[in-house]
Amino acid sequence: MSLAALWQLFTKILDVCIVWMLFYFVLKNIRNNVKMILIVKGVILVILIEILSKILNLYTVGLILEYVVEWGPLAIIVVFQPEIRNMLESIGRTQLLGRHKVLTVDEREKMVNEIMKAVEYLKRNRIGALMVIERDVSLQEYINRATKIYADISSELISSIFFPNNPLHDGGIIIQGDRITCAGAVFRTSMNPSINKRLGTRHRAAVGVAEESDALALIVSEETGRISIASNGKLEHNLTLDEFRMRLMEEMKPKAEVFYASDADGDDEGIGDEHE
Repeated sequence: MSLAALWQLFTKILDVCIVWMLFYFVLKNIRNNVKMILIVKGVILVILIEILSKILNLYTVGLILEYVVEWGPLAIIVVFQPEIRNMLESIGRTQLLGRHKVLTVDEREKMVNEIMKAVEYLKRNRIGALMVIERDVSLQEYINRATKIYADISSELISSIFFPNNPLHDGGIIIQGDRITCAGAVFRTSMNPSINKRLGTRHRAAVGVAEESDALALIVSEETGRISIASNGKLEHNLTLDEFRMRLMEEMKPKAEVFYASDADGDDEGIGDEHE
């Protein structure tokens, strides 16, 4: 095979890889964004109706749909501009190597233990808290507007930040790697209608940051002391301490480590109110 043929083959493979990568990021962000899901459903519905109008020869419906198809993309860009912008920003904020991935096993265990000590204290005393752990998607947008701390993670520091009457009590903290980067962070709340209406702003903010990024949000209810975890746009509410610890440890494991663990196994076998 000549050099020109090899180059042509390489460019075709690169072309396909780039397209699939774009599809992957778009679908990933659509899955975690309620409004983007509605856009996709609406587009699919319009396409199905247009196909049906052609089959049944529905002239008026077909004429209307021609205008919808012609002006629809522009209308979507105007109406859903914030969601499209957020999706593009999320793609741009994706980091090649998140700080959580470079932690050693001992550092991860220490981090989980310190968080669990704080969660137990907050739960027992019914002190509200929101802790967000950054992963591959950068949360710098929220860090820039919050109060910087840059301190090693400890249960005492977390408990003192969320202690009632502390100026930073109502916001959330952002954890990068094994350090608390900032406190008093304010996140966009989720508009997902499926969230229990009894849950307050803290839970909706946790789901909101989990919808627009791959961050892990940990919540302690101020009213009930119940603990929850939000990830991938979903909320796991009212967990026990053991369930909470297991989910936290599972989410903190790098994906590669999970694959290695599964391979090894195969070889061996043969939530209240607005302050909640």
